[in-house]
Amino acid sequence: MASLFSLFTPKDPDEEMRKAEALFEKIIASKSDSRESRSLRLRMGMLCRAHLDKSFVAGAEQMASWQELAALAIAKGNEKPPPPEPSVFQKIKAGDNEMYVYLPEDYAHEAFFLGGRYQRAEITALKAIETVQGLANQLCYYELKLPEPFQVLQFLRDELAQSPDNGPPSPDALKP
Repeated sequence: MASLFSLFTPKDPDEEMRKAEALFEKIIASKSDSRESRSLRLRMGMLCRAHLDKSFVAGAEQMASWQELAALAIAKGNEKPPPPEPSVFQKIKAGDNEMYVYLPEDYAHEAFFLGGRYQRAEITALKAIETVQGLANQLCYYELKLPEPFQVLQFLRDELAQSPDNGPPSPDALKP
């Protein structure tokens, strides 16, 4: 009976994050080129794509909130709050479940800060797409050893393509 009840107990987030990091490290360390290994790398690539997208959005959203709080603090003569900090873990929906996905700090933080820069209008949508796609390319080719990179920030690509101001982006600008 104990195993039945274990299905209903909440999972320990710290343990789930440790497992996510260990899985990422195991997959990138694998030298195998078996069908199973390629499939695992591809699935990890899809999870990493979702992580990059969520990190970018989190950076934009948290920067917007922080800017409001900072402006309010300045207006009141108080010190600005510390800026938001990115996470190397994101909770990603996978089928009917949610799971933690790990990305090394360099990738997660860069995507987060690019989202913040985009929110502050320091970079254009096209520049954000190009830069995050560069991160994805590096992750796919060098870490996951995938033959093709996955395409990131599809929501921003769609928005850019729909924008009457910019006209449609050149197809080459949006290629992975």
